[in-house]
Amino acid sequence: MSQAFWLFGTHLSILADEHQTNSAYDLIEGQFPANMETPLHMHTKYAEQIYVLEGEFTVYMNKEKITLTPGEHLFILPNTPHVVAASSSKVNRALTVASPSGFAKLIRSVGISGEDATQPPDTPNDMGLFIELSKETGDVILGSPGARP
Repeated sequence: MSQAFWLFGTHLSILADEHQTNSAYDLIEGQFPANMETPLHMHTKYAEQIYVLEGEFTVYMNKEKITLTPGEHLFILPNTPHVVAASSSKVNRALTVASPSGFAKLIRSVGISGEDATQPPDTPNDMGLFIELSKETGDVILGSPGARP
């Protein structure tokens, strides 16, 4: 079974999830196209750690703008409104640790299976399912892309 998915324009590979970690954490590798950003959101049930592998990410949280380059990382506490933006014009890759597990389940349920990180699917993700499952995983959308905390 494939563990690589497309979720709203981002290619995500689940490297470890609740099955391997006894629900302690999820480890996700994400590849973001240039200028892609998440909507303003927060996680109520898990913390998020971002570690940049390639490119550059700008994180907006607590009225701060934090730029991360390869080898840098940032810890985001639960209930912290934030935006993660791919700010390099090239490939932007990062590892995300969500602790405890929860994010991988959302990716598996709403993502569209796809091993090729260069070929997004023709079919859009199911926004209704995403909103429904986000309630279960504790993910709260606070604004559209472009909104800032």
